[in-house]
Amino acid sequence: MRDSFDIFYLSHDKPRFPDPRLAKPSGPLAFGGNLLPGTLIEAYSKGIFPWYNKRQGPVIWWSPEERMVLFPEEIHISKSMRSILRNRGWVIRFNTSFEEVVKQCSAAKRKGEEGTWIHEEMINAYVRLHRKGVAHSVEVWKDDRLLGGLYGVYLAGVFSGESMFSLIPNASKAALIALTRLCREGGCPLIDCQIYNPHLERLGARLIEREAFLTFLEKGKKNRALLRPGMKERPARSLL
Repeated sequence: MRDSFDIFYLSHDKPRFPDPRLAKPSGPLAFGGNLLPGTLIEAYSKGIFPWYNKRQGPVIWWSPEERMVLFPEEIHISKSMRSILRNRGWVIRFNTSFEEVVKQCSAAKRKGEEGTWIHEEMINAYVRLHRKGVAHSVEVWKDDRLLGGLYGVYLAGVFSGESMFSLIPNASKAALIALTRLCREGGCPLIDCQIYNPHLERLGARLIEREAFLTFLEKGKKNRALLRPGMKERPARSLL
């Protein structure tokens, strides 16, 4: 058993990620590297993600000892939320305004947080991943107005959620419910929520050990298509 932990420093030009199990129990795994598509794809396929404030300096990479995850079949939809989905006339769209979703997530005010980790470098990085078909957005619309949504990375059979936003109450919940439906239909067994969040816990997410999470990644190395060809939207009421 290891009785000490290292923080690894990655080359900017040729970063090589260490075993994610070597991360400190409550600290980062590594510093440095870059946010190029190849780097991010390797990181996510190993259960590692970037999370840092640009003012702090280099990219910081994480692999938490406990991982917040949502099994799609465990999503909790309250009676009031069912009524909203059934009666508001909302439409769910996929990948039609990815960059706008990321920018709205960046602009969202979050309780207890100053600034955002979704700065310009991160926005550009995930837009590049989207163009490669690796990052996706789930969007909630009504009358051609974007009400809320989420975005994340789909690799190794796991959807890693990055952030979500609502311009009106419950829109981000609708996006998450749509994502769970999409995952059930596409054979994606797990949504990675990364770190503990009480709001997500109320919706059915829970903590699992890092080793259990990495096992899901090992089993799901080959992605199945998350979206059927040509699928762009569906009415929110169809989620029930």
